Amino acid sequence: MTQVVTPPQFPKARGYADGLIAPEGRLLFISGQIGWDQHGRIVSDDFATQFLMALDNVIAVTREAGGGTEHIVKLVAFVTDLEKYRVATKAIGEGWRDRMGKRYPAMSLVKVAGLLEPGAMVEIEGQAVLPK
Repeated sequence: MTQVVTPPQFPKARGYADGLIAPEGRLLFISGQIGWDQHGRIVSDDFATQFLMALDNVIAVTREAGGGTEHIVKLVAFVTDLEKYRVATKAIGEGWRDRMGKRYPAMSLVKVAGLLEPGAMVEIEGQAVLPK
């Protein structure tokens, strides 16, 4: 459904795609999702657990719209602590592969001063291209 685009002069992308071409489909814009459960409670004070729950919530929106992880083409992660992110990268990577396989959308990670919900350390928003 999508074609990865990487200019030959770029270093190899690790954990993201430099660009994706989606030739056709329906666009889904996914609002920022945090690491909370169906009751609106933050699932943990562990960074990796919050990150993966936020990713699960993005995936849930995608599935509700009729897509799967293979349709997610862009993610932006907002984190309140880069050091906690760096420490958690192994656990995040393992959880990522369990959910997304070895497929990586175009991605950005941005450090922010804070998030709206108390206790939230991660918010992930996304875009997907769903089949027609």
